[in-house]
Amino acid sequence: MGLPESRPEEVAPVHAGAPQLSIVIPTFKERDNVAELIRRLDIALAGIHWEAIFVDDNSPDGTSERAKELALDDARIRCLRRVGRRGLAGACIEGMLSSSAPVVAVMDADLQHDERVLPQMLRTLNGERVDLVAATRYVEGGNAEAFGEGRGFISRFATQLSRRVLGTSLSDPMSGFFMMRRDRFDEIADRLSPAGFKILLDIVTAADNLKIAEQPYTFGARHAGESKFNVQVGLEFVGLLLAKLSGGLLDPRFIFFALVGAIGLAVHLIVLKIMLLSFPFPQSQTVATFVALTSNFLLNNELTYRDRRLKGWSMLWGFLGFCAIGAIGALTNIGLADWLYSEREVWWVAGASGALMGAFWNYAMSSLFVWRTR
Repeated sequence: MGLPESRPEEVAPVHAGAPQLSIVIPTFKERDNVAELIRRLDIALAGIHWEAIFVDDNSPDGTSERAKELALDDARIRCLRRVGRRGLAGACIEGMLSSSAPVVAVMDADLQHDERVLPQMLRTLNGERVDLVAATRYVEGGNAEAFGEGRGFISRFATQLSRRVLGTSLSDPMSGFFMMRRDRFDEIADRLSPAGFKILLDIVTAADNLKIAEQPYTFGARHAGESKFNVQVGLEFVGLLLAKLSGGLLDPRFIFFALVGAIGLAVHLIVLKIMLLSFPFPQSQTVATFVALTSNFLLNNELTYRDRRLKGWSMLWGFLGFCAIGAIGALTNIGLADWLYSEREVWWVAGASGALMGAFWNYAMSSLFVWRTR
């Protein structure tokens, strides 16, 4: 049973001094879970000096406002409201970097992660001198029945895929529930991708010689709100796997950008074929190009740059900039391909090199000037 909305004063009293443990809680539309989570943390972490950092992606339901209401009477609660940025991984990174404790934990706000195992995770981290403790649903003592048959199958499949492809020893690399030493996180923070949902998998594959322990827990039912799991999350996971397979050479965003580009090519050819049934080639090519550019822009806005999504009038200016960058990219593509072909007449090498250069140009310039990512 959650805390009454009108009486945030019932949250545990203020503590003085620096916390031992910072708990980072990324949120989006989780207003009805905030007070209940604090109540449960207060019970579970009795005797431990902790703080809770809610990192909210500008939820329209007032999640950040609710967290700040509670913070008025409890200095252990903080809230970072992110405007113009979205994504679980980015929220976790910002929250962990803002913490003041030597140990940081990450957990969801939906109450599916069992807060009662946090003290044991902290004891393991300190007692066994490990760098990270990952909560797991897939070892003895753990349970994932609340997942349901469909999501459970997807989770197990993704777990096996990531273990085989990346060679991680974690039994539950898809978990978003873990605890680690802040100094080890600081070492790798600039190597992590702010896009996507699977922050634990990114951390484990980015760090060198990370000493890891696991903590079984029972995955609970969602307390309130709706699950954020969808097809887009699955695509982001695949992008992260491919990025890791490249040894970090390819950014997950570029993989999504290239995927969107391939879809755009298919759209272009389909529209061109349809238009040729009634119009000459020049007009048909013009329409097909415009439709493909529009398709690419919208898909990139929703998938590749979902954490920097453009809205309102910014979409119009972003689209115009995207088209201008694409036009320059086409000239770069043609110029490089023509030069290579004049040096050595191997058509497929020249063509592929020009296309690749154009893709990198479009990605780099779109990231910098349209969606303004790092």
